[in-house]
Amino acid sequence: MHALTVSAVIAAVSLATGCAGISGTSNTMGASASPFSQSALPGAIQVPAGHRVDMETVGAGSITYECRAKAQAGAGHEWFFVGPDAKLSARGGQAMGRYFGPPATWEGKDGSRVTATRVAVAPNGTGNIPLQLVRANPATGMGVMQGVSFIQRVNTRGGITPAMPCAAANVTQKQVVQYQADYIFYKPAM
Repeated sequence: MHALTVSAVIAAVSLATGCAGISGTSNTMGASASPFSQSALPGAIQVPAGHRVDMETVGAGSITYECRAKAQAGAGHEWFFVGPDAKLSARGGQAMGRYFGPPATWEGKDGSRVTATRVAVAPNGTGNIPLQLVRANPATGMGVMQGVSFIQRVNTRGGITPAMPCAAANVTQKQVVQYQADYIFYKPAM
């Protein structure tokens, strides 16, 4: 096989694997036959009745952590979450927007944005950031984020605090770790 063909196969497999935990819905973020089902998710991060899946994205990018002294004097040091920076894509790989922060902000390709407040988290295995449910604040800008009520972070991979020790010798040092997650956007049911 030629190198270009091998690269294309690897890219296709990576895309398929990255979307494995996501089901589609018909909307501007990516068309598919059936909406995401939250039935297998822990109850704490399930969206309450009265809301429907509006769009589904795959977020792939990085999370930055910084080594800082713990709040309590003399308690040592630890990695603190600084913020995410990820591209949001539809199932087919089309760029749909980005996720960044703080504050946690989801921005559609059309410029509309939404921030949110955490409702609950649930563990998702060793080495993965937790699953999460957030309640969306009112969106800014006209577009796909208008009317979003909840966002779930599911199918997480990676993103946990760095393995490198955090100590007085490396205070203020930042480390960037890679992660991927599916972001499921809900709106009130009509």
